[in-house]
Amino acid sequence: MFGKCFDPTGARHGLPTYPWRYAPDGLATKRQLRSRGLRPGGQPIAAQIMRSRYRRSPLVAYLYRVDRAKPVRPMTPGKHAALAKAMLARRTCPVCRTDAGYVIPGSLGMCVPCAYPDEKHVA
Repeated sequence: MFGKCFDPTGARHGLPTYPWRYAPDGLATKRQLRSRGLRPGGQPIAAQIMRSRYRRSPLVAYLYRVDRAKPVRPMTPGKHAALAKAMLARRTCPVCRTDAGYVIPGSLGMCVPCAYPDEKHVA
């Protein structure tokens, strides 16, 4: 399994490919960049890491160069207000029109008291 995922030249997969958890230093996934306060910044994919799975297609994560990454753009007041408005919409029950205090479950489509009116709910 290790051999299928090890292709540092990119001859087999088109990109340099490393096994899961064996990526060289200086490369990071988008999530790893984000945790460092960075973003890819338009750079091309430098490599990929691959994890084989039994009877399924392998898991793939793309890697970017850390030295070419740019800092995350700061949150503007307009973007902050738009995200707050979107989260309020996700918390508002379409039946009773109140802020539930949590994101309305998609499976219910309404707040829990509206979905189960006969049961007592502790808030």
